[in-house]
Amino acid sequence: MIRAMQDNLGEPITIDDMARTAMFSKFHFSRMFQRVTGISPGRFLSALRLQEAKRLLLTSSLTVADISHLVGYNSIGTFSSRFRMSVGVSPTTYRQYDGYVAPLDDHLRLHGQHSTVRGHVHHAPDSRPGHIVMGLFPDRIAQGMPIGHATLARAGEFTIADVPDGTWHLIARSVGADSAEVYVAAFGPFAVADGASHRAVDVWLRPRLIFDPPALLAQLDETMLVASARVPGGAEEAALPGA
Repeated sequence: MIRAMQDNLGEPITIDDMARTAMFSKFHFSRMFQRVTGISPGRFLSALRLQEAKRLLLTSSLTVADISHLVGYNSIGTFSSRFRMSVGVSPTTYRQYDGYVAPLDDHLRLHGQHSTVRGHVHHAPDSRPGHIVMGLFPDRIAQGMPIGHATLARAGEFTIADVPDGTWHLIARSVGADSAEVYVAAFGPFAVADGASHRAVDVWLRPRLIFDPPALLAQLDETMLVASARVPGGAEEAALPGA
């Protein structure tokens, strides 16, 4: 069904269409899809559409209106609103800065008592992930504003400070040091409370699968990660055009 979504992003696709393609009842299909991917079929389809929009914004001269139509939106206003909410900037700004956006300002964090999340990023001996970007999100899809983020030059220990109380998912992504293979890792949900230091967040990078939801936030974009491997100073320098 995910391959059918990818092949028909510009077409109207309902949950009934998906269930028929998968040859399940609508309710069984929805349960199975969420069990495998972590999010609903509708959210996965929306993420695929916005991921394709990001690609077209960086690799084509099509107008924003044309791109919105190609990825299944009849209203450019709805497309622009969804894009900004999920990626963090407008489609025009995303294109203007080649997909690079500045790290989040501290004022975007929630008020209240804050904790520190510590852990370790691992990978298999036969893999070679490069620069690693990670963020804390309220669910299993990297969209909207992360509540905290960190970057690593290579696998190892990390610290994310000033994390508000709540239940979070840690999502990490990396492009291979000598290839375009994308590695992903996730941990959660886990609770953070009472200003405590959370030390049990260990994640393992693995090659991305078709079942993994796309990362929509520009800071976790593969385009940025590929560029960071070629720019002195890594992702944090590449993410600050004109600074």
